[in-house]
Amino acid sequence: MAKIYVANRQIVRPGDLLAEGEDVKAGEYTYRIGSKIYSTILGLANVDNGNVSIIPLEGVALPKEGDTVIGLIVGVGITNWIVDIRAPYKAILNASEALESFNPITDDLRRYLDIGDYIVAKIIVFDRTRNPMLTIKGKGLGKITEGIVIEIKPSRVPRVIGKKKTMLNTLTEMTGCNIVVGQNGRIWIRCPNKHLEDILVRAIKKIEDEAHIPGLTDRVKKFIEEEKKRLGL
Repeated sequence: MAKIYVANRQIVRPGDLLAEGEDVKAGEYTYRIGSKIYSTILGLANVDNGNVSIIPLEGVALPKEGDTVIGLIVGVGITNWIVDIRAPYKAILNASEALESFNPITDDLRRYLDIGDYIVAKIIVFDRTRNPMLTIKGKGLGKITEGIVIEIKPSRVPRVIGKKKTMLNTLTEMTGCNIVVGQNGRIWIRCPNKHLEDILVRAIKKIEDEAHIPGLTDRVKKFIEEEKKRLGL
């Protein structure tokens, strides 16, 4: 008898048991051991007519309460904003978590944040039964009004930060840039000039591409030193 253990669009991780039974087809990104079917990757379960496959979530972040994220405003309602945080779910920023006072009858939220704006926010509620809830009330949180935002794979965030923030401190000290790293793989950069900004962006991309190779910190230091020397900085 076929048994499906996951709901459609449920997040699954490598090795999670998805289904059981010879009548269940093991689709893409799954594998079968005996009568049991498991996931090979992080993704969303796709259950269709009793068959199971996985939709990959490469480049997507799984939200957690307490995470600092960099979000993109993609929708504006009467009392809240819809925010893309590079997750399987859109996040919600209520007016009460952004403004000291707000009257939905007379105030237009677009005056404060509009589609296309970036924010630094914190996830305050997420339990997988509803969309993540955000706040921008707090130190270091709020609308981004200067600098640039770049994206890396969320899985590379720990390497950009480094143990005890060693890599992040190296990047900051060697470029003089202010760097805010969101747990969702978006990074906000403010630099003294465009040359240093360009060096920093390429250094971060180097970390993303070479995260699996030993000696990364030394290579990044050498790269920044050589680029600054080349440009006379």
